[in-house]
Amino acid sequence: MTPTPHLSFGLLLTAAAGFADVVGFIELGGHFVSFMSGNTTQLGDALLQSNWTAIILPASLIALFFIGSTLGALAAIAAGPRWAAATTTAIVLASLAMTVVLAAFGAPPDQFMLMLAAGAGAQNAILPSTGSVRLGITFVTGTLFAAGQDLARAMRGLAPPWRWAQHLLVWASLLVGAIVGGLAYSFVGIYALLLPAALYLAFLIAFVVEPPSSVAL
Repeated sequence: MTPTPHLSFGLLLTAAAGFADVVGFIELGGHFVSFMSGNTTQLGDALLQSNWTAIILPASLIALFFIGSTLGALAAIAAGPRWAAATTTAIVLASLAMTVVLAAFGAPPDQFMLMLAAGAGAQNAILPSTGSVRLGITFVTGTLFAAGQDLARAMRGLAPPWRWAQHLLVWASLLVGAIVGGLAYSFVGIYALLLPAALYLAFLIAFVVEPPSSVAL
């Protein structure tokens, strides 16, 4: 089982990701900044139809997510265990800031949302693995599978009886973040991203003061 304090911290990060993802989904008219399975399906459909205009956006989002994931992992490795989380969080915060700034200067969504996709990729490297639950992630397809797998194993006495529920909490945190993000977007549009930016700034300060392994919330 993942320790409760660490789980709570990861749930906040995942909720922030859900918030940013729904803002991106609305701005991009049905594309995603962190759900690359959906973008890949859309890319495949565009390729099948030889719709070269429709190919550019999902391909770009996938590429930037991949680049962000690579940069996040490289930054975490280079920074070392003590500063890995802070460094990676700074990358995510910078991606949010660049997204809002580009939007404020009139860049189209299919350009400024690429920065958010890169940040979504980098976020998955923020928290080290603790227990069996992946924390702070920006996508939950595998998490739902893990919940079902752990429930089946628990029914046979092969896994802790409630570990599957921790996986579902990660899924629920993404959902709650998406709901809050959608509500915030309806009031202030793209500037709703300032809310998760403030949360990531708080994460960054916490990571500077204490490494993730000892942060207690």
